[in-house]
Amino acid sequence: MKGQLDIVLLEPHETTLRELLYRANGSEAAAYILFGKAEIGSDPWSGKQRTRLISHEVIPIAADDIVSSSSMHVTWSTKGFMKLLGLAQHRGLVAGLVHTHPNAEAFFSDQDDRNEAELARTAFNKDRLGLASLVFGGDNAIAGRLWGSPAEAMEASSISVIGNKVSIRRTKQDNVETAFLARQSLLFGPSFNPIIRELRVGIVGCGGTGSAVASLLTRLGVGYLALIDNDTIDITNLNRVHGARTSDVLSDQAKVDILAREIEAADLGTQVVARKSWVGDASLRDLLRSCDVLFGCTDDHQGRLTLNRLAHYYGIPVIDVGLRMRSARNDANYDMTGRVSTIKPGSPCLMCLGVVNIHRAAEEGLRHNDPGEFERRKAEAYVDGGGDPAPAVVTFTTSIACAAVDELIQGLTAFRGNTGMTHNRIRRFDRVEDRAMTCLPIQSCPVCGSESTWGRGDVTPFLGVIG
Repeated sequence: MKGQLDIVLLEPHETTLRELLYRANGSEAAAYILFGKAEIGSDPWSGKQRTRLISHEVIPIAADDIVSSSSMHVTWSTKGFMKLLGLAQHRGLVAGLVHTHPNAEAFFSDQDDRNEAELARTAFNKDRLGLASLVFGGDNAIAGRLWGSPAEAMEASSISVIGNKVSIRRTKQDNVETAFLARQSLLFGPSFNPIIRELRVGIVGCGGTGSAVASLLTRLGVGYLALIDNDTIDITNLNRVHGARTSDVLSDQAKVDILAREIEAADLGTQVVARKSWVGDASLRDLLRSCDVLFGCTDDHQGRLTLNRLAHYYGIPVIDVGLRMRSARNDANYDMTGRVSTIKPGSPCLMCLGVVNIHRAAEEGLRHNDPGEFERRKAEAYVDGGGDPAPAVVTFTTSIACAAVDELIQGLTAFRGNTGMTHNRIRRFDRVEDRAMTCLPIQSCPVCGSESTWGRGDVTPFLGVIG
């Protein structure tokens, strides 16, 4: 097997597993799990193949299938395992085993190797996508691997738990110089900077908020940044796009290239890739699926819908940023509102939060995919045109970008408390007010109303979207 393996456990699944596998007497326990799979042909930073497994469903082992267990072993009938393989085959998922070492570290024993090789042989005889395996150690650590054949297993290079908190454990970390980050380790401890240096973050939209997010993440020490935006700079952008110059307008520079230039000039060790493209472009799929976290800084409703589904299918949290600025007119007050929404399985999505306009998204999709038809319908008044430009002031776009990056830091450190990231934070600039909104997923929502999309991984068509 080539490349690297990343395993993502969605927080509700990890919680279920720990509750299911806990034994008061300290004996080992086991369960089954189904994973969605992402096959990444080329990591944008390394160029290597990557495989991403995302937890989709936890399945208990029936009590009468357990043969014996002690503090040193657990044995169970393979009757349930054959059912698991059939279910995985029917749904296009990867079957997985989970067991505990409650009195030891997370590792695969010689006995595990022998037993799993036989189970992998059975899985491949049924023409499955592989066999995954996890071990939960007594120190709360997790080891994971994927059998690519009955004779070879690939160890996970990272195991993440994604939910209100973002926990990413990597088997190897590069010893990159972080002297310039010494002051922040004084606050968050020595483990924070190594996590940040290995973090892979994508920014979709590189205007006022996106450019500020990119600058902040670079100074925070994020090691790998991806910039995605299809626009070039214009004169009206210079009041808020960080790093932009008048000469960039004259030379018609792409926003992503301007930000990449500034990040590289800072020389702080951030590896940046820039893509002048719309987020829905098929050529960006490897890049998007390689990220640990995504920031949505676009006002494109179709782009937001793509990120909305991506967060659920691949377990990649999306921190979406929005601004609404309305001038005071006819004795009415200013309305100056910023929003930071964290989208992940288990929380309300952008449709349930009322952020995305479905009709606008359809029109934008038509404009991207069939410009001629879009112009024809616009001429006949079937779709809206570009509309009036929205007000924008650099202090407000930068302030809400800071709030968005703070949400990521909260997910990594819990500096605001153990509740983790807030799914919808509202900032009223005109009232000097911050508040968190509560909302539940709408049961009929096709994205977050059920767990069917959680960790589903690669499907055809991509993200289950037709048309």
